Amino acid sequence: MRILIHDAQIITMNARDEIVHGDLLIDGSRIAAVGDVGHPGDVDRVISAKGLVAMPGFVQTHVHLCQTLFRGMADDLELLDWLRTRIWPLEAAHDEESVYDSALLGIGELIRSGTTTIVDMETVHHTEAAFHAIRETGIRAVSGKVMMDDGEGVPPGLQETTEASLEESVRLLETWHGRDESRIRYAFCPRFVLSCTEPLLTAVRDLSLKYQVDVHTHAAENRDEIALVEASRGMRNVAYLDHLGLANERLILAHCVWLDEHERQILARRGVRVAHCPGSNCKLASGIADVPALLSSGCQTGLGADGAPCNNNLDMFHEMRYAAMLQKVTRGALALSARDVLRMATVGGAQVAGLASEIGSLEPGKLADIILLDLRDFHTYPSVGVDPVSRVVYSATRDNVVMSIIHGRIVMEGGVVLTLDRGDVLKRADRSAKRVMRRAFGETGVPSHAVQA
Repeated sequence: MRILIHDAQIITMNARDEIVHGDLLIDGSRIAAVGDVGHPGDVDRVISAKGLVAMPGFVQTHVHLCQTLFRGMADDLELLDWLRTRIWPLEAAHDEESVYDSALLGIGELIRSGTTTIVDMETVHHTEAAFHAIRETGIRAVSGKVMMDDGEGVPPGLQETTEASLEESVRLLETWHGRDESRIRYAFCPRFVLSCTEPLLTAVRDLSLKYQVDVHTHAAENRDEIALVEASRGMRNVAYLDHLGLANERLILAHCVWLDEHERQILARRGVRVAHCPGSNCKLASGIADVPALLSSGCQTGLGADGAPCNNNLDMFHEMRYAAMLQKVTRGALALSARDVLRMATVGGAQVAGLASEIGSLEPGKLADIILLDLRDFHTYPSVGVDPVSRVVYSATRDNVVMSIIHGRIVMEGGVVLTLDRGDVLKRADRSAKRVMRRAFGETGVPSHAVQA
């Protein structure tokens, strides 16, 4: 299908940070021309974009689709209590249908708010259901099954042997990696050092090399977590991963809030990529990552919302604002600019996802992952004399996204996600959430120590 987006303000996010007025020509799954497209020839659809902004779709570098169903069920807790008392029991109570429903709910929110690519981490069981949701809805994803063969406080429903974890991960990889013209890719996802044995982690290292796929895990998110890693492994998280040979160009680390200088040097030297999750880090009281230090060291760094129960939304507009504002408060007004943040949300995210040659900027030859924003509203005006990037980062909201295109396919238009039934997804989400809560916490569906209104 050939689509012409006509007369837009185009934030290209290319190497020159060009902002141009003109057209975008999509031919099949790829961008054929940007700006002055000349005579486009026959097209199947012309989209009038007069007054609209066209830009690359957002790339979220760390999400948990399997947790969307738990939104609002784990508030006001720090990381380890959050995991042990709420999230792990809920994940252990998942069934195939509830994982599917959770993924649909999350993907609907993501597409509606302009995210076109995710780096996703599922739970221990039923990951195939999430892959089906990813395939059906059209979102671009790097995803994988969580791996957990160790850990204190892990419920029986999440416990697995090293062999079973590796076997299922490889089966999923061989089934799903590269599906739908490589719109779907696989990554090995050991949860974090505290829930993985050394044999599991070293096997993941070897499998990642064998299959040439990424490893996606958490590290240095919380000070208590780091203390436990030091006590059990004799060194800090990143140093331990480096000791095992996992710190390399195929590793994606979520959070990295509490790094020392030695660990930052490891990340930069080994080419490790980082997913910064400011909203989650605030809500779980984890801290504020030193993003300027990561960027100045040359570490590729993107943004992610993490999971719905440690953020309560999956909205990249929130993450961009959090990212910029927190650095200004802690490190000065110039620490992270609007343009820095928008790069993290687009082409920087594409680098972290391992897809920089394919997405993240609007350039001929790249895949057509494009969003259109209508900034003609009270909260985004005036429009004259204002940097368009500033309008997107500091003023726009998810409601300004009017169209999302992924792989050349229109998946959201006029606020309506076209690849799923909103009413059905919401109904299914409530039904599955009720079932999972009862399975996790008994007939009331509420943890015994939770404070009730």
